[in-house]
This record gives sequence, C-alpha cells and structure tokens, in this order.
Amino acid sequence: MAPTTPPPDEQILNSALRDLISANHILHHHGVVDAYGHISIRHPLNPAVYLMCGYMAPAEVSSPADLIHYHVHDSSPVDPAAKKGYSERFIHGEIFKRFESVNCVIHSHAEEVLPYVVSMGVKLKAVYHMSGFLGEKGVKVWDIDPLYKDGEQRDMLVNNGRLGAALAEKFVSEGSDAKEPEETVVLMRRHGFTVVGRDIVTAVYRGIYTRINAEAQTKALSVARNSHIDDAEAEKEGMGVGFQALTEEQVTGCKVMNEAFHDKPWRLWVREVERLPLYENTLSERKNFA
Repeated sequence: MAPTTPPPDEQILNSALRDLISANHILHHHGVVDAYGHISIRHPLNPAVYLMCGYMAPAEVSSPADLIHYHVHDSSPVDPAAKKGYSERFIHGEIFKRFESVNCVIHSHAEEVLPYVVSMGVKLKAVYHMSGFLGEKGVKVWDIDPLYKDGEQRDMLVNNGRLGAALAEKFVSEGSDAKEPEETVVLMRRHGFTVVGRDIVTAVYRGIYTRINAEAQTKALSVARNSHIDDAEAEKEGMGVGFQALTEEQVTGCKVMNEAFHDKPWRLWVREVERLPLYENTLSERKNFA
C-alpha cells in the first residue's frame, strides 16, 4: 500500500521541525553552539507559540519528541507536563513577543566572539563581505549586570521575562517603538551573543558568519599589532590603523547580496550534518541515505 500524503498543515509543521533539528546540528558542527547554546523558531501555524529543544545538547536533538512548545506571552510550556527546558528560553520568548517579524532566535557563546563581549572599547564590526548584516557602526553590547535586583544571583543568565524583555529592547534604538529589529545581532557582556532572523535559514547564516567574522577581526587586529608598518605610514597610504571594516555603502550592498543566496550554504550545511554519524534527524528526507 502506498503511503498516504500528510495533510498540508502537517507537512508544513514537519518541514519546520525537520529544519529546526538540522539547525541544531549545523550550529554545533560549525562551532556556534557546544553543549550550551540554543535555537528556537516561531510555530509555523501558530505565531503565539515557539519551539526549541528541551534540556539537552543541540547535537543530541534527533526527533520532535526532543522539542518543547512554549507560549510566546510568558514562555510557559504549552504542555504543563513538558520535560525540563532551558532556563534561558526567555531570550527567545521575549524577542518573539517584541518583534512579530522575527521567526528564529539563536543564542551562542562561541569562543571567537567572546573577546568582544569582555573587551572595552573594541567593537565587533563587519570586516568582510559575508557579514554585511552586522552593520557599519559595530555590534551593540547589552549588559545584564545593572538590571539585577538586590539578592538576585548574578549568574549572567537571562532566566526571566524581565531580563529577556530588556535584551529584546537592545535590538532597537533606546526608547524606540519600532516593530522591526534594527539590529541582527546583539552581544551580551561577559556572556555571548543573540541573533535574530526572519526565518531559520537567515538566522543560522548570521550565527555562523558572526563567529567567522569575529575570528577574522581578531586575526586582523593581531596582524596589525605585529606589523612593521607604523601608524603614520598606514595613515599616509590611506590604509587606516588596525583594520578596515566595511563602509556603510558596502554594508548595505553586501547585506542585500548575501540575503539573496542564503539557500546555497544552507543546502550544503544540511547535507554535511546528514552525512555525519553524530547527528540523527528522524524527519530527515535523507535519513536512509547510504
């Protein structure tokens, strides 16, 4: 007997769940998450709900049973009997609540980015064409510490709605009531960074290339520091000092260009993790691929 075709809504949901499982694997494979860090998506059929894995390492996510549905309005589980989840789900829930256009959120502690969440006066900037989404002025840094109340444990975790809402506001200008995020990435002082996207492919792209861009900038700063070209000579030759980030016009052009081709690396990244024995995805179209 030929298999029956699932109803359209079920197909849409299964496709989203399959991509979310793959995204967990991709982010691990590319060093954006390790045992920690997480990714979520807004439910494709119910925007008042979002999904992310339970309390487990992203690489170990393998089936819809590993995922938890949460209410956007307060990040409580839809199923009161749901298994343990991430305490920092409020990062995701409050961003989804603040911005209706955001459909994917990633939180990471990638080590290449950490120098820019602890260094004062050194901004993470877009240094090459693949990272135009970072903007021209440098990535904003959000500091949780001033928000703690007396007696609260200062563990840097965004583990309640109040802290999550404050982080979400960092994605727009201070006091702005903008409905769309003005930033794609926000660094978190002494912690890590958070990425938003209109869809899972865009967010994963931004997460991976934020990490790569940070590594490139750190190496550029190291090269400049150890170069025999002094500052005066660099200025004379019009090279600037330290490194040259993208200009405003380059940022705009590169962002438009990159976002037109996110599907190409995504297909590669999915194929990579489907071929690696560490990762299992019960919804994968290639799960029986030899």
